[in-house]
Amino acid sequence: MHNKQQFTLFSLLAVITLLSLSFPGGIYCQKKDRSLSIRVKDLADIEGVRSNQLTGYGLVVGLNKTGDRVQQNVFTRQTLQNLLERSGISTTANSLKPENIATVIVTATLPPFSRQGSKLDVTVSSIADARSLQGGTLVLTPLKGINGKIYAIAQGSVSIGGISAGNQSNSVEINHPTVGRVPNGATIERSIKTTLAANNRLTLVLRNDDFSTAARLNNVINEKFGMGVSRALDSRNVEVFLPKQYYNNRVAFIAELESLKLTPDKIAKIVINERTGTIIMGREVRISAVAISQGGVTVRVGTEFDIVQPEPFSKKGKTAVVPQTTVDVEQKKPESVILPEGATVEEVVRGLRALGVSARDTISILQAIKSAGALNADLEMQ
Repeated sequence: MHNKQQFTLFSLLAVITLLSLSFPGGIYCQKKDRSLSIRVKDLADIEGVRSNQLTGYGLVVGLNKTGDRVQQNVFTRQTLQNLLERSGISTTANSLKPENIATVIVTATLPPFSRQGSKLDVTVSSIADARSLQGGTLVLTPLKGINGKIYAIAQGSVSIGGISAGNQSNSVEINHPTVGRVPNGATIERSIKTTLAANNRLTLVLRNDDFSTAARLNNVINEKFGMGVSRALDSRNVEVFLPKQYYNNRVAFIAELESLKLTPDKIAKIVINERTGTIIMGREVRISAVAISQGGVTVRVGTEFDIVQPEPFSKKGKTAVVPQTTVDVEQKKPESVILPEGATVEEVVRGLRALGVSARDTISILQAIKSAGALNADLEMQ
């Protein structure tokens, strides 16, 4: 192959190369960055410092005839009856037929170190056949944890990001009018005790397990605070001992710890989404020497219909339709791409795109290279 047709090996300093190939034209994006350093707080979490999920069952009232069809939902009638009885009003479920209430599930996230009296945002989601929660008010709802204990109380006006208008035969909906939020709608009634750096030590948990990254994190901490402060337990957990000068100032130590920077290691991996034709890879992906030949044969078969008329004044002649079939064979000249040892997948894709190979064919070629043992990377299909 001529030198102008060969693809040379580029030195990629990017950590991530993004290839977005859309059908049929495709879009190619490449981002380069020199020695990307990431803060510890973006790589790891502190063991025990976590949020907790809360949930509750409640009622939204004040709807403009867009609530649950109570006569068809027994549990909605029963919930309304219980609410009225707690208010001192005695009634029967069968006699209740309002259209301005909706049964909902209320969810919230209790952040770590929360105290009594703090406010939380809550999400309100309809669980029956309400058409919209617009203009509704959430009635006092207890929010419980997984242990069944009440940690917060929610109440307030529901704000939705959707619109629902019209009737059943002619209506318009935008976004999701049956899900809304109550900003600062919950008040914390019980806090969850969180012990920070018990016994003057804490454990950093990497979000992506990797032995190389854990070793680098261990070295960075020891270089900053002194040898013996940190030790890597495995590919995900790094144990850190508080220096003596920080025994009474743990927050300051954690703040310095989280601000440390390091370059995490990456595994060679390619993520392919066949539905959208998207290919995502890192710079660590390399392939062995490989030659790719791509070509194809296109066969077109067409039929045209001619009308044959009989001779003038012919008594026995009839008008007939005669099909004329044509066959056209077009063979595409095979194109080749030759890449040297250690070439990147980015070069493979660039070469295939230069030959006009579609995104779907590019994905098939990458799978074939992997099957041939020339691609030393994990191939994840989505």
